[in-house]
Amino acid sequence: MEQFVIILAEFGLPVAGSFAMGVFIYIILRYILGSVIGQVQTLHSIITQLDNRVKNMNNDIIKLDVLVSHTLDIPPDEERIARADGKKDARRD
Repeated sequence: MEQFVIILAEFGLPVAGSFAMGVFIYIILRYILGSVIGQVQTLHSIITQLDNRVKNMNNDIIKLDVLVSHTLDIPPDEERIARADGKKDARRD
């Protein structure tokens, strides 16, 4: 508070008011960005979980496709299997 009074005495009311508004805007932006960062982190974790689910479903579909192809004596789609080969399985089992 002393700094505000010193600035008011040296520079006048308009400069001191501008300084006070700058501090107010800084506090408001900090509050808003703090809540936005929390929401972004939540969305990031949700997207990561959805990405893992998509990888799991892709692996399961390929396994089912190979199984059905083998059962029906149809050659499996090797290009599809090759595209998925080497990709990390996201399951935790």
